Amino acid sequence: MASKYHTSIGSFTRKSTFFWASVGATVGLANLWQFPYLASIHGGGLFIFLYLACLLLVTLPLMVTEAVLGRHSRHGIVLAMDGMVKDAGCSPLWRLAGPLSVLAAFLVLSFTAVFGGIVLAYVFFGAADSFRAATPEAATGILTDLVSRPGGHREFMAWHAFFLVLVVWVSAQGVVKGLERSLRFLVPAALLLMLGLFALSASHGRLDSGIEHILALRPDDVGFNSVKAAFFHAFYTLGLGMGVWAIFGAYSTSHTRLKRSLLAVVLMDTLVAILAGLMMFSVALDGASLDGERGFGLLFVSLPVTLAQLPHSQLIIAAVFLLVLMIVWATAISLLEPVVGWFREWTGAPRGWSAVIAGVAVWAAGLGSLFSFNLWADYRFAGATLFRWLELTTGGILIPLVALLIATFAGWCLTRRYAARILGSTPVAIRKIWYWVMRLVLPVLVAWIGIQYTVFSLSNLCDNGSAAIWCAQDGAPKEPMPATANDDGDGLPVSPHSEGPGPEGNASGQGAESQPTENAPNGDDILYHSV
Repeated sequence: MASKYHTSIGSFTRKSTFFWASVGATVGLANLWQFPYLASIHGGGLFIFLYLACLLLVTLPLMVTEAVLGRHSRHGIVLAMDGMVKDAGCSPLWRLAGPLSVLAAFLVLSFTAVFGGIVLAYVFFGAADSFRAATPEAATGILTDLVSRPGGHREFMAWHAFFLVLVVWVSAQGVVKGLERSLRFLVPAALLLMLGLFALSASHGRLDSGIEHILALRPDDVGFNSVKAAFFHAFYTLGLGMGVWAIFGAYSTSHTRLKRSLLAVVLMDTLVAILAGLMMFSVALDGASLDGERGFGLLFVSLPVTLAQLPHSQLIIAAVFLLVLMIVWATAISLLEPVVGWFREWTGAPRGWSAVIAGVAVWAAGLGSLFSFNLWADYRFAGATLFRWLELTTGGILIPLVALLIATFAGWCLTRRYAARILGSTPVAIRKIWYWVMRLVLPVLVAWIGIQYTVFSLSNLCDNGSAAIWCAQDGAPKEPMPATANDDGDGLPVSPHSEGPGPEGNASGQGAESQPTENAPNGDDILYHSV
């Protein structure tokens, strides 16, 4: 067994692998169940321009920073930060960014695996024609039966475990035979399948409806909330603060053009989100509109009901959820990598055992989220299930804190000469923009995002009946917000839990009669991150 902290964690063999792996890490469920909704209510094509500006000017510099830290050190985020802090002669407190990022990746992966289990089940449900002539009520019943039916948690656990076996199996094969080979096949195959489904939706649906919702320029729908929504989505959709970019940077070949590849990844992520939006709104025929819908309700209720109207719907629904499965699978493989890399560097354990041990730990942690929808749904602390608290801790504290530490460290602790050395060949103007963004813009913006996320999440608990000490006590418990509320003018553009601007209460947009039971995933139980 290799000695502790001296294990070589591996390397990709082809320079293009970094691009494909990075696309797999960034393209997640948020591209499918969040971006189309945001674009449809915030000005269509104008929102896309705002979103791209936020990506290129704010979050891309942080993405580059994490990647070059890994590439410079050829280690995962923990040892990369440890070595960089020593070289810069800064306070050891900056090293906290390493273990906190691994913890964030671990927790988000535990959530992602739960979602992955649902998607995996839906591939088989679609193939079995379970959605034939389905109504919203029937589709909601299918979701509820899988996720929150009393006594049915064992079936849910089986799908969850099956999904994690697929993830761990890839990771255990190694960086080249597992990660590189699988992502070089999985990501292009998913993109090709998406293009095929897009062509099908355009030929059998109303492409003009999709263009109107996603690409048409609607200045009247753009406001300050639109800018905030773009910032929030740009920050959470790229997988920042979880060590993914550091480990992929460490795996990248010496001749990989890191910065150009990351720019291409950002553009590809946006293109996929646009195609997903066009595809969804194009197939919304015969009054089955997807307006105002996102999250669980959009993906697992409204979309199957809408697709059931198309010819050969059985094959189409199975293909759609196969696409979603490939997307979530690639994301989960990427999220496991920082954890496995850290464990190998910490213990010197073989790759296979490291992947299995990490996978078992993720499975055990994921059971807490899984049981929050059924067995433990009635056990709440301050009005929230265990899943909600894990989500709030990860999205509101860990991820913003790691991003804040890395940005502040790069902007204030590294000298300009040292920063220029790790950035590599970069135009002077671009290097100056990067420096001032890391030094002044990102620390303020990331802190604001984290505070907004946390404050709104806690406030949302109060709106749903929590009697916690931070909730205003007026002598009577507050009534939960109605399930059909859709007020976009509340001030917070992207709710981390309700998957949209403001406290709308639920993510499906269906009436109360078509919603899952109170234990099933709803707008208050939707993970925002790029899963």
